[in-house]
Amino acid sequence: MRRRDWMKLAAGAACAPAAWAAETDVVPHPSRLKFPTLTYNPPQPEEYRHELPGGAVAYVVEDHQLPLIDISITIRTGGYLVPKTMLGLASSTGAQIRAGGTKTASAREFDEQAAFLASEMSSGIGSTSASATLNCLKQNLEPTLKLFFDMLKNPGFDPERLQLSVARRLQGMQRRNDQTGGIEGREFARLLRGDDHFSTWQTTQATVEAITTEAMAEFHQRYYHPGSMTFAISGDVDTKQILERLGSELTAGWPASSKPDVPKVPAPGHKPQAGVYMVNKPDVNQSRIAMGHIGIQRDNPDHLAVGVMNHILGGGGFTSRIMSRVRSDEGLAYSAGTGFQPGTYYPGIFHAGFQSMNGRCAQATTIVLEELDRIRQEKVSEEELAVAKNFSIEVFPRFFATASAVAGTFAGDEYSGREKGYWDKYRDRIAAVSSDDVLRVAQKYLHPDQLVILGVGNVEEMLAGNPDQPDFLFSKLAKDKEIHHIPLPDPMTMEYPSA
Repeated sequence: MRRRDWMKLAAGAACAPAAWAAETDVVPHPSRLKFPTLTYNPPQPEEYRHELPGGAVAYVVEDHQLPLIDISITIRTGGYLVPKTMLGLASSTGAQIRAGGTKTASAREFDEQAAFLASEMSSGIGSTSASATLNCLKQNLEPTLKLFFDMLKNPGFDPERLQLSVARRLQGMQRRNDQTGGIEGREFARLLRGDDHFSTWQTTQATVEAITTEAMAEFHQRYYHPGSMTFAISGDVDTKQILERLGSELTAGWPASSKPDVPKVPAPGHKPQAGVYMVNKPDVNQSRIAMGHIGIQRDNPDHLAVGVMNHILGGGGFTSRIMSRVRSDEGLAYSAGTGFQPGTYYPGIFHAGFQSMNGRCAQATTIVLEELDRIRQEKVSEEELAVAKNFSIEVFPRFFATASAVAGTFAGDEYSGREKGYWDKYRDRIAAVSSDDVLRVAQKYLHPDQLVILGVGNVEEMLAGNPDQPDFLFSKLAKDKEIHHIPLPDPMTMEYPSA
């Protein structure tokens, strides 16, 4: 290119921004940008809800962008239905429904057929529900469904696969006391829920070794019926066709009486005792602190205001007060925060926690307690309130961002019995939360005098505190009351020695 052509090109490029600015009215600073108000209306569950034979319910959301299909089933059962002497039976049954083959195909044959179809299938049983999932190519839906329902109806419970599973579980149990995180979760639950609630029970070598294929078959037969199932179906499906296909499977191979008698999930009756508790793990240089008390249930009309309050206090990551003080201001922990998730079947737990150097734990704990007191004594700023509310409102569409999310959200609501119209009112309820509401719910639902404070780590160094900050001690936090020491149990029997 000749020199004068280069000059013309450069001159044109120099003039282009000015011309473009004149045409588009560019603002002088990004802070002055204005955007049109975005409107988003959530889908309605009635658009996707279908009743199937035997009492099953299905939510079907079509998405034809990719030739993939996802099916997820939630089954009304759970580990809470198993007595303490048979602990582990439910989780083993859930795993072996997939791993143990079927009555017509060995475990190896089933695995090979699923791999040949490039189809993924899983099964499991948690504490209050069971699940089974399927993911496959549209072209392989028919043979995959045949395999999937054979697995659900006729599990083979292969003895060799069970033995392998038992061996792995026993190996894992031997490491129960190795990690402070696992110890913290276990002992904190015991302090809040007690030893008589299913949520705190721990498997032992005796209960795991007592699991038999006969017991798993009996558990499966009792609870796996169409009336126990809620389907979430999404992907490249035709709604009418998939419902007909599921209907034919649900009416074949299961008895006519398809609604098993499933007891309600029991609530814990334990009353936590406030105080400071310690578990000694002397071989670590950082200890974990958990503090909390019993919280609220999902049907509490204040639960959204509580969520906004918790976001400001410690649930909002780097924008929260506790994270800002414990990490950013004092440098005492990499992460610190709170959780205040409402319980579905019984009240949940308010929890605050962090991990810090042994000698600095008392100081960080004191700061958390100061922030608990502050949010109960004074109104939050309008800026803090706006950040918390905007976060909750702006993430709202994520519940319905994909076809899978839509189906899963509505199926979960169906299973857990969430109130109708909840999502229609969600944003308005969040937007209506005021600083007065935040102060009110903080005073009503945060109870510093009821806090259980648990430390897991090098107890000697935690109690000694930081010599550079001698005013911060757990003995002061205990208010001259005894600090309770919890011994580590035998990992295989879960028997606790005397303190």
